Amino acid sequence: MRSGKRFRLVQYLFGILVAFCTLAPFLWLFISSISYQVDLTAVPLRWIPSHVTFQRYIDIFVNSDNDMAYTFRLSMGNSLIVALCTTLLALIIGGLAAHSFARYRFRFKQKMLYLFLFSYMIPSVVIVIPLFSMLNKFGMMDSRWTLILLDLTFVIPYVIWVMQSYLKFLSNDFYEAAYMDGCSRFQTIRLIIFPIIRPGVLSTCIFAFLLAWDEFFFALLFTSSLDAKTVPVAIAEFSGKNGVDYGMIATGGVLACLPPILISFIFQKHIVTGMTAGGVKE
Repeated sequence: MRSGKRFRLVQYLFGILVAFCTLAPFLWLFISSISYQVDLTAVPLRWIPSHVTFQRYIDIFVNSDNDMAYTFRLSMGNSLIVALCTTLLALIIGGLAAHSFARYRFRFKQKMLYLFLFSYMIPSVVIVIPLFSMLNKFGMMDSRWTLILLDLTFVIPYVIWVMQSYLKFLSNDFYEAAYMDGCSRFQTIRLIIFPIIRPGVLSTCIFAFLLAWDEFFFALLFTSSLDAKTVPVAIAEFSGKNGVDYGMIATGGVLACLPPILISFIFQKHIVTGMTAGGVKE
């Protein structure tokens, strides 16, 4: 009995330690965002600022005279458009492709699946030079649609690989019953299959959105103006050659974290259910 209490105490201590190590950087990010520049550059560092200000948040949302805040506001909109469009297109294209891989037999099916996985694992830096030459030749530089197209190259393989693991364990009885009732293939997918695998679809949707939202490398190389610049690039450019605005960088980091945190908090049940949905086999 006493050893059980000790083990539980050790578990709680490790849990607190892990939680502290995970949340401490985010806490310091928020503290930095509401601190004055003098506190952030003080030596020794002031962990608790003497004065706080929310002016940076106000500037980002309402002040158009602050160039950094205005840049971040526009890049936030670009990131939302790119991430949402990428997620929607990836789910439609990748979901239908995953259904074909899961339900039908054709030549080279398994090899093609591994080919998609391989394309997802290719480092972006390997293909950046031919991509740059091709996009520059066709006049597709500095465009949100170009970023969407580039993001689809790694989000679609992820969607295909994950979704087919949910679909391949569905019973054939669902399809046979739908066909007997006169449903077409698309009606079967929309009316029968999608409601069954909805937790898996939502889970895949969330992770696909996060992949597109956090993408930095392509956005850095293929955008140069506010028409297409995304949040990660805007935050990186807060560091200039003449100085670094640590407070604005922290404020941008806090706001950039909010959409993924809100999505994860709202759909946390669907994420857990979706991650375990493929474990039940026919």
